Amino acid sequence: MDISSIFLLLSVCGTTWAFTLDLDYGGVPLWINRFLGEPSVLTLKDRMDPGWFRAVNTQSCPLECDCPIQWPTALYCDHRGLTQLPSGLPSHTQYMFLQGNNITILGSRSLANATNLRWLILDRNQLLSEQLFTRLVNLFINNNNLTRVPVGLPSGIKQLRLAYNRIEKISEGAFQNLDNLTLLLLQGNRLTTIEEGDLKGLGVLNLLDLSHNLLETFPKHLPPSVQQLYLSNNSLTGLTGNSLHGFNGLRYLRLGHNKLRNEGLDPGAFNLTSLVELDLSYNQLTEIPTVPTTLQYLYLEVNDIQEFNVSSFCRTTGPTSYSRMKILRLDGNKLEYHKLPPDWVFCLRVLHNIYI
Repeated sequence: MDISSIFLLLSVCGTTWAFTLDLDYGGVPLWINRFLGEPSVLTLKDRMDPGWFRAVNTQSCPLECDCPIQWPTALYCDHRGLTQLPSGLPSHTQYMFLQGNNITILGSRSLANATNLRWLILDRNQLLSEQLFTRLVNLFINNNNLTRVPVGLPSGIKQLRLAYNRIEKISEGAFQNLDNLTLLLLQGNRLTTIEEGDLKGLGVLNLLDLSHNLLETFPKHLPPSVQQLYLSNNSLTGLTGNSLHGFNGLRYLRLGHNKLRNEGLDPGAFNLTSLVELDLSYNQLTEIPTVPTTLQYLYLEVNDIQEFNVSSFCRTTGPTSYSRMKILRLDGNKLEYHKLPPDWVFCLRVLHNIYI
């Protein structure tokens, strides 16, 4: 084994020790930082006998839950058939796992004693729209029955996961005081449009997931701070020349599984040099759209493209004029590798992989 392989192995192992990847029902992976002492999102199934924990743990613990001594600030009450929050929550609780129950409502006093609560995971319950009064930093309410975004959310919240509910509309001002929110998951709901005041106040939002909704036009009035925007599995037909205007930091844009056609795409729709990855797969495109030369990853698989246009990637070619494309997917179209124009290699000179 050469020295480079050893360094690679050490770097991979170091990452494994520091972080553990846990499942998140919202579709975006959740990294649990072991160095910060954060417990796993996964349940305590197949771990030590909960009775043993209760016997050796001097801290108070609700009968419906498990309180592992290795994470004294964590409370595991998941998959217990609960219809309401357990009583007697310890005030030192910071992480509360309630996923997989039948909870329908949270009373305004339910979490009154849990003044230090930072993570609340309520995925896969039966929650309706509810007002929450807590000091949360991370709130998970994926796979419930919410019809609107909860109001009264604490201003310190950083992650809000509302995926796969029944939200049809965002109440104006719902996010107005969430100055610290960086991640918002709204995929799998019933949104048809984003109104002007819907996302007002989200000044530092980094990731916005609106995939699997009912959007027919590219949403306006999105926070310009967004760097990752997911709009796959909607019914979008095109983008105008100013659809991405103001998104100077946008790096990842996913538009797969829509109804995009070339006639609906303005030639300058993707003229954004900050873009690193663009997903246009599973649409109805017949031509490769014009993309910036700084783009590195382009996914166009399963469209109806019949011609490879070098000008879509390079307006000119030269010593400093070439595409930075690394991965290009064109499989599932009507192209053949041996029919590509001979000058494509001068444009895509740093390409790692091309799929046709």
